[in-house]
Amino acid sequence: MKDLVSNKKAFHDYEILQTYEAGIVLKGSEIKSLKNYSGSLQDSYVDIKNDELWLMNSYIAPYTFATTYVHKERRKRKLLMHKSEISKIKKQMQEKGIALIPIAIYLKKAKAKVKIALARGKKAYDKRAKLKEKAQKREIRKATKF
Repeated sequence: MKDLVSNKKAFHDYEILQTYEAGIVLKGSEIKSLKNYSGSLQDSYVDIKNDELWLMNSYIAPYTFATTYVHKERRKRKLLMHKSEISKIKKQMQEKGIALIPIAIYLKKAKAKVKIALARGKKAYDKRAKLKEKAQKREIRKATKF
């Protein structure tokens, strides 16, 4: 399963607590555009309204060969999950500082799926520490290579 669209910045900005898989309702031109890897999850989030999940502010570029049914680029898209899972997520989100963010959109058995995660925002010093640790590992790997 290769990601059609991924949100790499989410791993930098958030501490991922738990991940879920959800289906997504797309139009024909949207899925074709995603198969061309032309989309973005940056600055997008998942909202719960009336016990339904909605993917907000995600960008899917217009499909160049579509003529009649052209989709809006930043429309809200419905996510498909069981009611029990949604209620479980809703309970966990009531804790302060917990957000529901999309991590990736991928194909599974010819169906588009979204990997969503319960996440807690990182502080600036956590981000700096992680970057410092990454740089040290890179230097160690580089030194042992020769």
